[in-house]
Amino acid sequence: MPDTAALDAFRTAIADWITSACPAALRGRPISEDRIVWGGRKWQFQDDDQKTWMQAAIARGMTAPRWPVEYGGAGLSRAEEKIYREELERLQAPPPLESFGLWMLGPALLEFGTHAQKLAHLLPVTRGEIRWCQGYSEPGAGSDLANVQTRAEDMGDHWLVNGQKIWTSYADRADWIFALVRTDRDAPKHKGISFMLIDMNSPGVTTRPIQLISGKSPFCETFFDNVKVPKSYGEDNPSVVGQVNRGWDIAKYLLTHEREMIGGGARGLLGGRSLGQFLGDLDGALDNPVTRAEAMRIEVNALAFAMTMERYKDQAEAGRGVGNASAMLKYYGTELNKERYELLMSAAGSEAVEWDGPHGSLAPEWLRTKANSIEGGTSEVMLDIIAKRVLELPNS
Repeated sequence: MPDTAALDAFRTAIADWITSACPAALRGRPISEDRIVWGGRKWQFQDDDQKTWMQAAIARGMTAPRWPVEYGGAGLSRAEEKIYREELERLQAPPPLESFGLWMLGPALLEFGTHAQKLAHLLPVTRGEIRWCQGYSEPGAGSDLANVQTRAEDMGDHWLVNGQKIWTSYADRADWIFALVRTDRDAPKHKGISFMLIDMNSPGVTTRPIQLISGKSPFCETFFDNVKVPKSYGEDNPSVVGQVNRGWDIAKYLLTHEREMIGGGARGLLGGRSLGQFLGDLDGALDNPVTRAEAMRIEVNALAFAMTMERYKDQAEAGRGVGNASAMLKYYGTELNKERYELLMSAAGSEAVEWDGPHGSLAPEWLRTKANSIEGGTSEVMLDIIAKRVLELPNS
């Protein structure tokens, strides 16, 4: 049983630290993608307050609170991390740093990487020095991810990588990429794949943004043309994580984290406000009983979903893992978020479709919810996984 007195003392201490370390100008400020602190060599702070908050968090290990201290984290327990997240939300403080390195690469390296790989790659992530992107999807390998064709040929002291990735989020702003590459072309589809770490500054790596209707795009095509990737970046620090040709094991593990992240990410939108608070700012929106009832239904479902997410995280902490239930979490979270934004667009009327209108980034965030239900596995694929592997329904 957790020590209630110790956790209460931790809550008080961490709340005091957040209050003193996070500048007041950042607290309560509406959250948007433009205001996320991504880190990396190409990223620039919008103001000194962001830098002050991130540096304070780095010094305390709070950019990766659950990671071991030796890899740049704070070594918090699951219960302490939950309290930290709750206090961030209560005090309306933004996360000091966000990145694919924290969300996705980190868990994979902590599970499968060598000690030297963790030291070399995780510490720069926690300090906001290196920004990672994910090289999974290809023109012929989206939902059927095991069909990747980007190949890495063994050239003795290095790998020679050729191929293309697509829908690579922020590839044009990333410093490194973790990618699935085929290292054995004769092996069965789910074998012969390796999980490789590649410097985006390597000769032969190019990116091309995929233009969206907004004129902006987080998505890119990423090309590898005779890219030489060293077999090793140092002693016990290979460029391949885990065993060569066993990258699919890591990919499945990482997809679980990605789906949880995408499904749970909806709670951070709307500038950190609840649906009711957002609707309350729209003149007369909550006077409509249908709108009010729909908002209540969505909010209750969101609370139930948040509790379910916490339960599965506790289950994973106990060593039982999440497994195929991540498909359920991803599906429900993204579909619930689409419902939330459909209601907001309806309630705001014609003003909602203005790109930089009175409701800020509502229109682009509404469009972004559609992408959430595609990335990490489409909703249709998630339903198929739920039917076959969770409910164990027959194929026909």
